[in-house]
Amino acid sequence: MAVIAADPYEFAFDPAHTALVIIDMQRDFLEPGGFGAALGNDVALMRRTIAPTRAVLEAARRAGLLVIHTREGHRPDLTDLPPSKRARGHLPVGIGDRGPMGRILVRGEPGHAIIPELGPLPAEPVIDKPGKGAFHATDLAAILANRAIRSLLVCGVTTEVCVHTTVREANDRGFECLVLSDCVGSYFPDFHAAGLRMIAAQGGIFGWVAPSAPVIAALDPPP
Repeated sequence: MAVIAADPYEFAFDPAHTALVIIDMQRDFLEPGGFGAALGNDVALMRRTIAPTRAVLEAARRAGLLVIHTREGHRPDLTDLPPSKRARGHLPVGIGDRGPMGRILVRGEPGHAIIPELGPLPAEPVIDKPGKGAFHATDLAAILANRAIRSLLVCGVTTEVCVHTTVREANDRGFECLVLSDCVGSYFPDFHAAGLRMIAAQGGIFGWVAPSAPVIAALDPPP
């Protein structure tokens, strides 16, 4: 077992039964000229997560952890897109429309792709999810069950939306989740801070929170 300091108390995990889940690190959300930037957001607030997430990803690969990537997006025919989701926000350019990096949040389009800094290896599952949470309408639960996974190390964007929804879903399914505070991000710093506090509140109501450094150290013990 590996044990690290975390909020609200120590987080213990067995690497053999732990997965790294990297949520929605997609070009449209993190790159200048993408959908997020087109909405007026500062993508620099998201891009600060790339370097620490890459360090965790490399450590997880060295340690032999199951690594899972997720992407939010829809079928090209949009048959899995609820009308309420498409209409919400009254955006001038919304889901399915032609954006700076192809059709927005449509699978197979350039903006839907994971950023090259965190590109999945061929053996790493990629979960294409139509909603905010990574369990909804996907086979993530089956993949985790088949590998006897009990603990999740969680990175990705955004803290208060897709990360939070996935952690809440995982908590209800009995998984123990550690959210890596420097590996998750938001366009809104106050939402990010509040989201992390909510996860660890009341004795870890949804999980644990810790920076990435002690996790990397636990995965890469000295010889």
